[in-house]
Amino acid sequence: MRIPDLDLDLLRAFTAVAERGGFTAAGQALGLTQSAVSLKIKRLEELCRRRLLDRTSRSVVLTRDGETLLAYARRMLALNDEAVRRLVAPPVTGRLRLGVADHFLPRSLAPVLARFAATFPELRLEVEVGRSHELRAAQEKGALDLVLGKRRDGETLGSPIWTETVIWAAAPGWLVPEGRPLPLAMLPQGCMFRERALAALARAGLAFEVVFTSASLLGLAAAAEAGLCVTVLGRAGLPRGLAELEGLPELGVAEMAVFGDAAGRSQLVQPLVRFIREAVERPSLPLAA
Repeated sequence: MRIPDLDLDLLRAFTAVAERGGFTAAGQALGLTQSAVSLKIKRLEELCRRRLLDRTSRSVVLTRDGETLLAYARRMLALNDEAVRRLVAPPVTGRLRLGVADHFLPRSLAPVLARFAATFPELRLEVEVGRSHELRAAQEKGALDLVLGKRRDGETLGSPIWTETVIWAAAPGWLVPEGRPLPLAMLPQGCMFRERALAALARAGLAFEVVFTSASLLGLAAAAEAGLCVTVLGRAGLPRGLAELEGLPELGVAEMAVFGDAAGRSQLVQPLVRFIREAVERPSLPLAA
């Protein structure tokens, strides 16, 4: 039996539907009609001999086979786009000043940026790591071109990339002290994670005390790893020396987004977003170009 080749055009339509949650939105992104997108998905399902999407009157949901294919589709499209940019498209030159929130993929940030730099070798990349609200203020003043950071609750600015669960983190085996306020390690005031954590503890009627404050995520992790306190992190950025702590109020999810002229720099933003998503979905795989 001959193994069929997957059509990149069909995979691109499938990925657009999965990421935008529907055929209409995917068609708008691809410049196609809804019926044209639907036809491409039908052809892809026939080619794969699998049902990839469950359609209802209100939503489109990936099947288990669809989830499997989506991971492969993103990788195949990323490699195709990378090759085209390297061999066909004119080289991207100039300078990109990128701000990255320190909560943003601390384990995978360096490989992601290395792959991005390899994709655009003639682009001068300048990276500043800091707190989301400070980086966004710098971007609004023109000191940065793009910022990868957190959206505040209820905010609609920026282009969303992914969401992650916010968790309590402490040294493995660390126990919540009895009869004493919960010791916390937190970023300075203005941090969304700090505000959310303190509000959750107050609603639950739990006593707490901020015993360690640092402007650096590494500082918070070090204090928690030493057993001095508990801190709050995104689950994707949990350092190896810490473990998720159960039993405290849930902190919901944080939405990460690109802030700045994302549309005007789409040729840069799109591959960067793909690299980040790959790092989130497959953190143990190498990200070399």
